[in-house]
Amino acid sequence: MDPILYWNEVALEANRVSHTNGKNEQTGPTLSSRALAIVHLAIYDAYAGVRGNPFAPVNLSPYLPNLPNPQPNASADAAVAAAAHATLSSLFPSQKSFFDLKHTQAGLQGTGLQEGHEFGLLVAQKMLEKRQDDPSASDDGYAASMARGAHRLDPDNSGQGFNAPFYGAKSRCFAVTNRHELDVPPQPGSPEYLTALQQVRGKGIAPELMGTLPAGLSARTASETVIGIYWGYDGVAELGTPPRLYNQIVRAVAIERNNGADSVDQNARLFALVNAAMADAGVLAWDQKYIHDLWRPVVGIRENDPSLGPTGTDNNVISADADPSWLPLGAPKTNSKTFEKNFTPPFPAYPSGHATFGAAALHITRLFYGVNSRSTDNLFDGLTFVSDEFNGISRDNKGTVRPKHVRNFPDGLWQMIVENGLSRVYLGVHWVFDAFAPDNTGNPDLSKNIGGIPLGITIAEDIFNNGLNLSNVGPRN
Repeated sequence: MDPILYWNEVALEANRVSHTNGKNEQTGPTLSSRALAIVHLAIYDAYAGVRGNPFAPVNLSPYLPNLPNPQPNASADAAVAAAAHATLSSLFPSQKSFFDLKHTQAGLQGTGLQEGHEFGLLVAQKMLEKRQDDPSASDDGYAASMARGAHRLDPDNSGQGFNAPFYGAKSRCFAVTNRHELDVPPQPGSPEYLTALQQVRGKGIAPELMGTLPAGLSARTASETVIGIYWGYDGVAELGTPPRLYNQIVRAVAIERNNGADSVDQNARLFALVNAAMADAGVLAWDQKYIHDLWRPVVGIRENDPSLGPTGTDNNVISADADPSWLPLGAPKTNSKTFEKNFTPPFPAYPSGHATFGAAALHITRLFYGVNSRSTDNLFDGLTFVSDEFNGISRDNKGTVRPKHVRNFPDGLWQMIVENGLSRVYLGVHWVFDAFAPDNTGNPDLSKNIGGIPLGITIAEDIFNNGLNLSNVGPRN
């Protein structure tokens, strides 16, 4: 049994349950990515410390500096199990009995179990200490700007609050060497912004409002609706958050690719890289979100005319590019027991968290397997993937079971990166430039430092090229 894949599965289950059991432990995208990184970096250092680094070609240099050496006969499996169990129990205390069970089922045997266990506990303690000053996702002390173009509450879900307004600025990074930033996105009134508005107004509209679209706007197709929902995982019951989804995809690749004698070495390094990259994506994307503070389509389309909104000025003829009654398809409120409405996520639009997390996780996986280009790859050849949004079990927000949908990706993880970013437009919760600046064919123009995909790629390349080391990049303020 591969202990890395075993405990990764346990960690992903913890994320799923945390969004289902009502205990609110490590919920939401930022805290989810943080928790998964803490667990996997502890697993990695516990394994690497016992295994050692002379086993080329896999680099097993430590993440945390100045860790003591384990006892010579320490069990790597026991060290991994102890590190995973301890970090998971600290992060998700309501699930400790589940972690206890998985620890007993981990198949630990042989010599050095106590020595490995002690080393794993030490690594977990050091890892948790390093992150003990991280901020919460609370919005206490935050007030939304009333300025035109600034993010405000979803008018269709006005009690949602604001997620993690201080998290990005006040968090220490995990592994990047720089606090990467993006250029200013297209602003209301610019041609690029208007093009994006017209796109999402048609592609992201609520189904019951499609008949209100003016002539000339392209409506969402059935395939685009499936794509939007397929990549959801919007912190809902039984599914959890996007970092869980991207881990599921990386698992499929790792199981297919890492089948040699050094597969555990590779998986330890791979999942540490992937989850460190997503943790930094959570820090830096949320930092940029609240710096740029851009409104979501549900507010931007409804208030596109200057007469609309809290700072409106008199104008009796509403612009044709405004629709005061527009609503999105929305982030899917899958598996809601009370049939809640779909929603717009409670944080600013730019950049897209989905696009940043997905690009960071999947591009660092591409780099790990030797794909250095920013274009198509073959890493998903012969594979298919079933999203938990379309697994034949999950229900939409009206209680109807969605069919199972099997999807393939002939252009590899790069296709996933782009489709994942575009999916949010089809839900009506993002502008396209929140993911990337489109070229004249609608594909990403990566010469422009705009959107979550360029940010995620930059994070992945930074961490991969500079090694998996504890970041010295502190909070912005």
